[in-house]
Amino acid sequence: MMKSTDFLIETPNMSKQNQLSLSSSLVSELLTGMRLRGVQYRRIQTGPTFGIGFENKPGHAYFYFLAVGTAMIRTDDGELHKLSTGSATFMPHGRRHQFLSDAAIAFQDIEKFDAAPLGESVSGVDTCPSTHVTPSAVIFVGCMEFDLGAMQGIAKLMPTIMVADTQAQGYPGLPPVLDSMKREICAGRIGFAGILARLAEVAAAMIVRGWIECGCENASGLLAAVRDPRLAGAILALHRQPGRQWTVAQLAAECHVSRSVFARRFETTVGVSPLRYATELRMSLARQLLTQEKVSIDVVAQRLGYTSQAAFSRAFKRVIGTPPGASRQVL
Repeated sequence: MMKSTDFLIETPNMSKQNQLSLSSSLVSELLTGMRLRGVQYRRIQTGPTFGIGFENKPGHAYFYFLAVGTAMIRTDDGELHKLSTGSATFMPHGRRHQFLSDAAIAFQDIEKFDAAPLGESVSGVDTCPSTHVTPSAVIFVGCMEFDLGAMQGIAKLMPTIMVADTQAQGYPGLPPVLDSMKREICAGRIGFAGILARLAEVAAAMIVRGWIECGCENASGLLAAVRDPRLAGAILALHRQPGRQWTVAQLAAECHVSRSVFARRFETTVGVSPLRYATELRMSLARQLLTQEKVSIDVVAQRLGYTSQAAFSRAFKRVIGTPPGASRQVL
């Protein structure tokens, strides 16, 4: 007869290979749910001095790739981040910042510069003086709606800016992608705008992955749980089967720890109980299905394991604050 999971003990000697496999599965789950929508791209060419400002864009993210030259980004907290040729950055919160040649340079909002259409969703801004044969800096900027779907809680824990060190071990696949972007930017071949858009999405995903693999800058909460083998198994199970009516004992068994140890560690690390997390996960998925994929309310309820539309609607309103129908109209 199977023993109750309350009698299971921790298994701290999980092999490194199993831990790596679990971490890889969770990162894949995260990136699968990552959505970059409504992307607007700019190719900016500058002279030796430049100052360009970007305003707050809540719910959006900025992606930068410096193809030529050197520059710096000043974030809204005043911190300066130096960039060199080949640097890539991702700003998941879309906060106000400036792209500068020097910290003392005055800046002007990007919207005040003349822009020439280069293709669908791509425009060109040229601030390079006519007296210069070649621009001093060439930068590719993307601004997009950023959504991590069911793992949206992780987005809140991300830093203001992620600067990818292409020489570091955490970004082995990024340099070839950036090199391809540089060739597309400089060559300006037919259809390059569409190619750039897709490459930028891949590069952004790689930067997020590298940040997680490199330790997430010791971030807490859900990110810490994702990296904890005593919790990660349960989180992966919840995301793979969000419509299942999980019990705490079943989730603890996924992590090979006792029910009491699991429940205590989960709430301490993540900040909510396992079952509360499961409910919030379902509602996050529900909102995505309703607003982005336009799935009907009754179908969403069935997919997420609710026996009736009424039960689903009550849960949705309790967590999100509005009924499913109203939420669809607002979002």
